[in-house]
Amino acid sequence: MKKILVANRGEIAIRVMSTAQKMGIKTVAVYSKVDRNAPHVKFADEAVCIGEAPSSQSYLRGDKIIEVAKQLNVDGIHPGYGFLSENADFAELCEVNNIIFIGPRSKAIKMMGDKLAAKEAVKGYNIPMVPGVDHAITNPKEAIDIAKKIGFPILIKAAAGGGGKGMRIVEKEKDVESQMKRAISEATSAFGDGSVFVEKYVTSPRHIEIQVMADMYGNYLHFFERECSVQRRHQKVVEEAPSSVLSPQLRDKMGQAAINVAKSCDYIGAGTVEFLLDADHNFYFLEMNTRLQVEHPVTELITGIDLVELQINVARGEALKIKQEDLKICGHALELRVYAEDPLNDFLPSVGNLSTYVLPVGEGIRVDNGFEEGIDIPIYYDPMLSKLITYGKTREAAIQLMIKAIDNYHIEGVQTTLPFGKFVCEHEAFCSGNFDTHFVKKYYAPEVLQSDTENESKIAALMALKQYLADQKLLRIPN
Repeated sequence: MKKILVANRGEIAIRVMSTAQKMGIKTVAVYSKVDRNAPHVKFADEAVCIGEAPSSQSYLRGDKIIEVAKQLNVDGIHPGYGFLSENADFAELCEVNNIIFIGPRSKAIKMMGDKLAAKEAVKGYNIPMVPGVDHAITNPKEAIDIAKKIGFPILIKAAAGGGGKGMRIVEKEKDVESQMKRAISEATSAFGDGSVFVEKYVTSPRHIEIQVMADMYGNYLHFFERECSVQRRHQKVVEEAPSSVLSPQLRDKMGQAAINVAKSCDYIGAGTVEFLLDADHNFYFLEMNTRLQVEHPVTELITGIDLVELQINVARGEALKIKQEDLKICGHALELRVYAEDPLNDFLPSVGNLSTYVLPVGEGIRVDNGFEEGIDIPIYYDPMLSKLITYGKTREAAIQLMIKAIDNYHIEGVQTTLPFGKFVCEHEAFCSGNFDTHFVKKYYAPEVLQSDTENESKIAALMALKQYLADQKLLRIPN
């Protein structure tokens, strides 16, 4: 493999290109017209404009991307995450055109992309499932009958869903019909597929995921877990590895379950198996993401493995040289997704110009970044600017370093999730490890952040006044 096209933008495009270049592989960037001055375009060896700003006219145009790949004699395409990364048709298009798709086969993507098909596939491996149904339903009466059997609260979920879309928690029978209609409508709008199913809602869950990797020769590995319980609107904001609640025995058990999920669909490449962990530490299969995850850096830091390099090696037909017993957890890593969102206004996207953009640096600090000072934040794409990752020998060290790194990350022009990240890292529930996916709902309110900001401003003003008075005193002392 001598040349790779990265079918993505922002920090993940640069992340993939960095490893490719380290491996001596040439890189090709694709970009929309609004991204023509973006850092990922400058970073690549070659770059081609593929369309207008909306992703439907650029980053989601698989046909155009294949066309560029063929024109530039590209050997492989890395999809990153989002956009076409879990699009089975695009993976198949690559296969048909003899271009290596750096990811799983289209069949595995299709199977795991449908939550009901995924549940059916893993049935034979005795993997724990959340109580519920394994078929799509459209009749609210059937949903009520199921709920009465498994007990309220229930979760109505889109079969083809993700990112919290097409998902409704229902606590009472009278709300089933209205919430089901909303879930179907949202699923149809987001995924073009209104199929929903019902399962028991696990109260106080933790969101634990296992990183897996498989080659073409039947070798499977797991790279331990990531804790992803700090979420807003069912989307992750803070992730860490390892989890503070898993025992070595439970870790091994969940790791083997994740490998079995990968085996159930003849998986190849990097993937992530997601589980819910209840208050009694029972775990349940949730879904499999058939791509590299946003939060993969925390796994890289605790294992010392470059997952993108492994992806490329596997895609070009190499066998995994690592054995499961070679993998060890060393230290602790934490990641904050730095979004251009306003945590004081329900995390709504914040659009503007990055008039100031200074990254933190130092030992144990990693920033996977996709922006630079002076750039406008486009309204067309996911508002993530970067990922701030810290590493320490202990969880406490990683948390303290994250707080310091947040303080040294200077952004002006847009609101970001940096203050929220600091709030999380300083909160007693997070520091103690005693939290679940309801962390934001339980502990966070914009007023708390507003109060912290006002207090910091008062302290800064008092320090400035103290310094001013001291300077005036010095000026009045006669020579």
